[in-house]
Amino acid sequence: MTGMDLASAVSFAVVLPALLVAHTVADHWVQTDHQAGHKGLPGWAGRWACGKHVATYTLVTTLAVLAVWGLFALPLTVTGVAAGQVVSAVTHYWADRRSTLALLAEITGSGAFYRLGAPRPGRDDNPSLGTGAYALDQSWHWLWLGGAAAVTALVGGGV
Repeated sequence: MTGMDLASAVSFAVVLPALLVAHTVADHWVQTDHQAGHKGLPGWAGRWACGKHVATYTLVTTLAVLAVWGLFALPLTVTGVAAGQVVSAVTHYWADRRSTLALLAEITGSGAFYRLGAPRPGRDDNPSLGTGAYALDQSWHWLWLGGAAAVTALVGGGV
């Protein structure tokens, strides 16, 4: 492994947990109840709520990457950080519109799991965080945060 390969691997290893921590904070503490309840609605109301959520989410994840960049003197570039944040933001928006992730679950044979724990039509079921939709949503985000960390570490070739 060359010095640059090792530097990229270390950058990836530091950026990924920073993104995962920031993701959890942004999705569960920073996101407003209104954004969470409306981001999956059809039309402009849903797109606007989702866009506001992704904007604050991206601010939190960007701050986390900038913090570890500075704290650990990582050989990142502005281009790499920006590219990683674009990957994170676009994929987060795509999944959080909900119909897109639900369709992907159906296509991949996970539709029943996606619906697991969801309130049943005509029933007074209690919605909870323990749904298949939530698990698939979080898994999707973690997948792409791994991609974002790799892009952040590799794009721009370090300094």
